Amino acid sequence: MINVKNKIVLVTGASGGIGRAIAIKFSKANAIVAVHYSGNKKAANATLSSLSQKNHFLVQGDVSNPAEAKQIIETIIEKAGRIDILVNNAGVFELHPPKLLNFEEWQKAWQRTISINLLGPAYLSFAAIEYMKKQGGGKIVNITSRGAFRGEPDAPAYGASKAGLNAMSQSLAKALATDNIFVYAVAPGFVDTERVAPILNGPNGLDVRNQSPLGRVAKPEEVARTALFLASEGSEFLTGCIVDVNGASYLRT
Repeated sequence: MINVKNKIVLVTGASGGIGRAIAIKFSKANAIVAVHYSGNKKAANATLSSLSQKNHFLVQGDVSNPAEAKQIIETIIEKAGRIDILVNNAGVFELHPPKLLNFEEWQKAWQRTISINLLGPAYLSFAAIEYMKKQGGGKIVNITSRGAFRGEPDAPAYGASKAGLNAMSQSLAKALATDNIFVYAVAPGFVDTERVAPILNGPNGLDVRNQSPLGRVAKPEEVARTALFLASEGSEFLTGCIVDVNGASYLRT
């Protein structure tokens, strides 16, 4: 069993879905989890109450705001004294088909998506790296997407943001290895979360499940297990990797 005892872990977007599953998985591995949320404190508290042990805490902020992103990291340092693992999970997925929007709508979709999905992780990573260098190292796990590779025709900004996050992960892995800071990406396909439930329960649900030869989509716990493995001791030589968690629904060459 993986043990990350007393490691201080920030999981962004931890009020539900994949983020909640990651927070739970790390708490079961004896980490101290900072449960991040942006606006839904009630859901964040529900995550907090589901975690093992009692040393975990909430941290609030808009990751797309540079000052707030920096403050999120500084709050963790104030409360816990260090940050060992950063899991950049917070993100948005909004449909914005290019054939159906006007230019103003197109701008807003891109600005919001890139700000949260790519700039947010960039701000948080930089702020965390400053402390990780001082303390002798750390790990960053970025939750990206299968959409970075196969394309998202009705949400192109989402695909672009996740492709950018993959590239950022690999660039930071090369830049920071000598500082004992290791960076990874996890790229799920569809995951059985509250956000995806309407699709899975809708008329296209069976087709979505059958994209994988397993005939289903991923469970949040499967993505969480991968994130925990990458953040654990012994995975250092995987730095720069992008791990597909898509049930062979999309195979990269």
